[in-house]
Amino acid sequence: MSTESVRCIGLFWFVLLSLSGPAGAAGVTREQNFDARWRFLRADTPGAEQPDFNDSAWRVLDVPHDWSIEDLPPNGSTNRIGPFDPDLSAGADATGNTVGGTGWYRKAFTLPKGDAGRRIAIRFDGVYLDADVWLNGELLGNHPYGYTPFSFDLTPHLKPGGETNVLSVRVRNEGQNSRWYSGSGIYRHVVLTVTDPLRVAEYGLQVTTPQVSPQAAMVQVRTEIVNDRSAPATATVRIRLIDAKGKTLAGGSRPIEIPAGDHGVSVQTLTVTSPRLWSPATPNLYQAEAELLVGGKVVDATTTTFGIRKVEVDAEHGFRLNGEPLKLKGGCLHHDNGPLGAAAIDRAEERRVELMKAFGFNAIRTSHNPPSPAFLDACDRLGLLVLDEAFDCWVYGKKPDDYHRFFEAWSDRDITAMVQRDRNHPSVIMWSIGNEIPERFDRPDLARRLRATVLTQDPTRPITAAINPMWEPQNRLRNWETDSDTAFLYLDVGGYNYQPQKFASDHARQPQRVMMTTESFPKDAFEYWAAVKEHVYVIGDFVWTGMDYLGESGIGHSGLDHPKYEWNQPWPWFNAYCGDIDLCGFKKPQSYYRDVVWSRVPLALAVHAPIPEGRWETISGWGWPDEHQSWTWPGQEGRPLNVAVYSRCDTVRLELNGKLIGEQPVSAATKLTAYFAVPYSPGELRAIGYLGGREIARVSLRTVGAPAGLRLTPDRSTIHNDRNDLSFVTVEVVDQDGNLVPNAAIPVRFEISGAGELAAVGSGNPRLPESFQQPKRTTFEGRCLAIVRPLGRSGKVTLQAEADGLASATTTLQVR
Repeated sequence: MSTESVRCIGLFWFVLLSLSGPAGAAGVTREQNFDARWRFLRADTPGAEQPDFNDSAWRVLDVPHDWSIEDLPPNGSTNRIGPFDPDLSAGADATGNTVGGTGWYRKAFTLPKGDAGRRIAIRFDGVYLDADVWLNGELLGNHPYGYTPFSFDLTPHLKPGGETNVLSVRVRNEGQNSRWYSGSGIYRHVVLTVTDPLRVAEYGLQVTTPQVSPQAAMVQVRTEIVNDRSAPATATVRIRLIDAKGKTLAGGSRPIEIPAGDHGVSVQTLTVTSPRLWSPATPNLYQAEAELLVGGKVVDATTTTFGIRKVEVDAEHGFRLNGEPLKLKGGCLHHDNGPLGAAAIDRAEERRVELMKAFGFNAIRTSHNPPSPAFLDACDRLGLLVLDEAFDCWVYGKKPDDYHRFFEAWSDRDITAMVQRDRNHPSVIMWSIGNEIPERFDRPDLARRLRATVLTQDPTRPITAAINPMWEPQNRLRNWETDSDTAFLYLDVGGYNYQPQKFASDHARQPQRVMMTTESFPKDAFEYWAAVKEHVYVIGDFVWTGMDYLGESGIGHSGLDHPKYEWNQPWPWFNAYCGDIDLCGFKKPQSYYRDVVWSRVPLALAVHAPIPEGRWETISGWGWPDEHQSWTWPGQEGRPLNVAVYSRCDTVRLELNGKLIGEQPVSAATKLTAYFAVPYSPGELRAIGYLGGREIARVSLRTVGAPAGLRLTPDRSTIHNDRNDLSFVTVEVVDQDGNLVPNAAIPVRFEISGAGELAAVGSGNPRLPESFQQPKRTTFEGRCLAIVRPLGRSGKVTLQAEADGLASATTTLQVR
């Protein structure tokens, strides 16, 4: 089945469930999408929690929403550009010079009279940061962590059916609370849940597969029931397992008695014969449906998606999925969606997963926080393994105002929320309890407590954490051999950040330890992957990072001479620029090398930008040489350019315009690389790979002409009339023959009409700050991106792109 077919099926399932929700008693919709038409103010204001507060002048918008990606008001400053403020205090480069602050959201709604006597709850999938929630002026509670879901029971404070209720949310993203771009606001979905007081608990339907074989799978379904009725209840829990075609494969019923105000658990074990196993190559999914019946009548019903698969890991055999050895080709990912900011629009989350898989990854580490449900849904559908991570800090903070303020009071609740929400996802293969924790060597009690909390919710997956002995400022490492053993004590898999040299010696001392690189440098890809291949107990490598992200400005820089800053780079840098994929989803030079390292292709070709005489290149730890897949270098005629040929062949030959430049052997000793100095002359640069004297591959780069026009290429020309769908339109500057002009930096203007809006524009340039929301963008290496979002109705969308002196381009999308 094609990726597009899988995507369409997945989106159909999402639309069906998000718009309708699982049916409850008498067909009542259990979960109702609550994203539409919130009123928003980007400021603090007294009294906004009161239901009679006048919010008529506030903006009306749909969530998911991120106010930090929006254009800043001038406020008398002439330096602000789009969402960026270069005049912020020290440390703002961590979040890309974007602004947080305080914001308010309010939503007025009424409930049908038929909902009287039912339990009404609100769930927020993610609010960054420190959210206070009121209903009709009554404070429901506070939730500080920006990455975990939380819910409140609205029932006690609701007005009767037909009367207006007002939900108010204050969000405080204040101070220095993140080491990367966090975004601000209600940036994930909001769901209204309507149930009987006797109901399946939120995240109370848990599915595990304790025995798996090609012949049969044992599927265990654990259902937690809550009884908020005033009297004891005798009920029946009915379970069905359903395949992708809607066929019931197995089912069963079990009675349960629950006292008033209490809860109970029903466990049923079912058998699926000849199961279709879940794996990255075959991401087969099933549904488990739970119905709760009283007197033969359904009073509640809910479903969950799961996969049948078996995860095993040990030092003797490595990582196995369904009994088969598998090495993890991993990438770390932060949570932002580039030009869209942190807004977790479903199609944007899905596209990141598609890109990672398309560029060769089979695993993702969600750095350094739980991802959105939509992201994990996409990993399930498309077949990517996930290392699901909880925290970036515990009791010692890395920023003055980060999660360390809340850890003691909230960490057990937050990690429980993560595991309960995510434990049915077959893509999730491991839990991470932390990243580079400052107290990792001298507070084993914290690791023990977090481990115990995870295991109470899910004992089926291994637990890991990322350990880096070099992390400052609270570096308490005295001796690696003894102190690191403390750090790894409560981990099933040891996560090593940037420490491949420790694998062999640690294995000799601790032969049962399973290891992986939870972070690695892009430019050392060969060494890291060689260690993974050599040692069975090293199960994978997660590069920092799979995709560029906002904030940690410029950690992946390269530049001429010794830079002033060795870590983050100063304004105008605003994104990290260390990914295999850039901020808009385009392939970067290190990804071409990784293709060869991972044996995806036998041959790749790259040309280094000219370095003026007397100067030299400096590359950061996370950087990459200033290479390009281009043989278009006007003004460099006759000057030697450095050319790299990456190959798994034994010999490579380089030709320019059919004439031999040279031949070189390549091997592990050369890190699969051959370098040539080539005097620049326009034409065709061609590399040929030989194995045992036989040509097995060739690639070439050709000089292109001057910019002549624009080309628009949507990733999909037909999209759904749902606010959670998007079309990503690639904008290219092309010559008269339609070739991409790889050095074009040209301002492009956009016009859009019809049933869609321009949600965002962007480019991969890490140091040209521009608005993501104005209808104009400067191309970077000949490309930029326009993101179209449906308005919620069917029809056509026309997007036009123009640039001075170039032929314009138009594309039409269908919204259905």
